[in-house]
Amino acid sequence: MYLFWHTVTRLGEAQLLLPALLAVTAWLALRAQAPRVALVWLSTTAVAALLTTATKIAFIGYGVGYAPLDFTGISGHAMFSAAILPLLARETVGAAHPRWHAPAVLLGLALAALVAVSRVKVHAHSPSESWAGFLLGATSSLLALRWVQLPPVSAPKKLVLIVGVWLAVAVASAPPSRTHDWVTRLSVQLSGAPEPYTRWHMHRDWRRLNGPTP
Repeated sequence: MYLFWHTVTRLGEAQLLLPALLAVTAWLALRAQAPRVALVWLSTTAVAALLTTATKIAFIGYGVGYAPLDFTGISGHAMFSAAILPLLARETVGAAHPRWHAPAVLLGLALAALVAVSRVKVHAHSPSESWAGFLLGATSSLLALRWVQLPPVSAPKKLVLIVGVWLAVAVASAPPSRTHDWVTRLSVQLSGAPEPYTRWHMHRDWRRLNGPTP
């Protein structure tokens, strides 16, 4: 199961999902004549990413967390997967009968939920952090679907194949994501803290003030 969860968790990496997002939104804007759809999808994802990054900076740089829930910041993997995978799945069946649209979105959400679970299984996040990321990302993708009408066309088979191959190859062979390292350096630079604030620091400080964490 170790290999399974470590493989699943890679499906939430920004370095894998953002190229797929950009490829599909470029097709929507340039070939499917739906630039507003592309703009809304990119915008909702960008807002979710900014909120996620803000919580990480707040914790790492300024110590803003919540020990009782073991919360140190929103999971980026869970957020990106829930923000992007449902709409990618929806675009593969755009020309199909409308009865297939909702199942495609649900399939994307189910895969994103699996990514959220994987973040806990690989000990990268607590449940509160993973599910906060999933809920934020799902809100992002569902708002995009609510605010715009997707064109009644499916992404070309060639594009679907390219995106699918990209994700499969990247999951298997891409180097580990360095996003957390970049956010950590940015957080310390912004706050001027002598060192990054960590989960260990949070629980130590909570115990000093309140006794053992519930």
